[in-house]
Amino acid sequence: MSWGTELWDQFDSLDKHTQWGIDFLERYAKFVKERIEIEQNYAKQLRNLVKKYCPKRSSKDEEPRFTSCVAFFNILNELNDYAGQREVVAEEMAHRVYGELMRYAHDLKTERKMHLQEGRKAQQYLDMCWKQMDNSKKKFERECREAEKAQQSYERLDNDTNATKADVEKAKQQLNLRTHMADENKNEYAAQLQNFNGEQHKHFYVVIPQIYKDSQMVVDSFKSGFEPPGDFPFEDYSQHIYRTISDGTISASKQESGKMDAKTTVGKAKGKLWLFGKKPKGPALEDFSHLPPEQRRKKLQQRIDELNRELQKESDQKDALNKMKDVYEKNPQMGDPGSLQPKLAETMNNIDRLRMEIHKNEAWLSEVEGKTGGRGDRRHSSDINHLVTQGRESPEGSYTDDANQEVRGPPQQHGHHSEFDDEFEDDDPLPAIGHCKAIYPFDGHNEGTLAMKEGEVLYIIEEDKGDGWTRARRQNGEEGYVPTSYIDVTLEKNSKGAVTYI
Repeated sequence: MSWGTELWDQFDSLDKHTQWGIDFLERYAKFVKERIEIEQNYAKQLRNLVKKYCPKRSSKDEEPRFTSCVAFFNILNELNDYAGQREVVAEEMAHRVYGELMRYAHDLKTERKMHLQEGRKAQQYLDMCWKQMDNSKKKFERECREAEKAQQSYERLDNDTNATKADVEKAKQQLNLRTHMADENKNEYAAQLQNFNGEQHKHFYVVIPQIYKDSQMVVDSFKSGFEPPGDFPFEDYSQHIYRTISDGTISASKQESGKMDAKTTVGKAKGKLWLFGKKPKGPALEDFSHLPPEQRRKKLQQRIDELNRELQKESDQKDALNKMKDVYEKNPQMGDPGSLQPKLAETMNNIDRLRMEIHKNEAWLSEVEGKTGGRGDRRHSSDINHLVTQGRESPEGSYTDDANQEVRGPPQQHGHHSEFDDEFEDDDPLPAIGHCKAIYPFDGHNEGTLAMKEGEVLYIIEEDKGDGWTRARRQNGEEGYVPTSYIDVTLEKNSKGAVTYI
């Protein structure tokens, strides 16, 4: 088993589980100790009882001569021996059981403390690497902003006929300085990012598996089923700086950053469950109502197809059983027809159950298809008078000014039907083709969508393909679809198929 992919996010659960095991062991040791005390007290009371009723012998003439007296004295002697046996039991339990339990509990406490300290140290080291990477990224972003300001200042003076040549040259020197600093911070950020991704992979797949070891039962009890965080992508804040000066500027290194992205990132950043405290979403609903309409329709259609295949198998089995029953009825020597009746009844029950499931899912499918088809009619209702500025409806509605552009569920990724989290399973992050600003807040409860706040700026990585959704990415690498009517989009001039939404 690989604890890097099983219990990587269950540090607190393992802490409680191991403490519970030690507490249970100490409770058992306390039970043994109390039993030892009971055995010792029992033996002491037996000896006192024997001493109380055993007569004192002063001479041989007073020795018991009658059978009843001899029998009583023998009972007292045996009881005294029994008391000695209980003392031996108590002594052996104290030495062999209680003493070993206490030593074992002490060893477990020491080992647990050592492992938890190692785990915390490993987590603290990973946090330190993340902070260094995050600080270098923020510094790179800050220098890029300063370089953009210097670029704008230089272009303004360069185009100003009243500006002196000295002012233009000074602005150019300032631009060169800022771009050089941005390049240096970019290289530093790339190095820190590569170091953090390597340390993160080492943490989850090398360090943690060596620290925590236990049985498969513990893994099955506590594992969350989520994959460890993937590598962080390289975020190039210099992509919006358009260079007009020559060598050594950020524009010259933009192509290098593309190559660097492929080397420093293995995959898109996943949601963090332990390191950054992100929680997984709840279980999927039976009718897939938690999904956008288009995804819901595909899921329901897939389930109906699977149920129809199961129904066909059950129907074939029913036909085969009926044929076998007819053969047995015509030829009793080959078998008892009554022996097939239980299996035949079970098959009929399965057929009825599958038909009910198909009918229920078809009703849900008709509902979602009806909702999808009815949107175009509602677009021409009186509600269109409530459109806000810029030709879009308010967040209470979800339509754009394009009659053919309906807000449907975000497209299904890669054609697979398995449930996915907030992220997409691309091996490499898609390049940004522009940016957008949210004009309305969006909660993004459905899978595949991305929540955003009003005024938040996001990267555009995929244009609206006519379904009312645009694919965007945050600076931390989180991706998802947002309603096109909720954002102002600005695409790069040199991007393929770029269209600026107004």
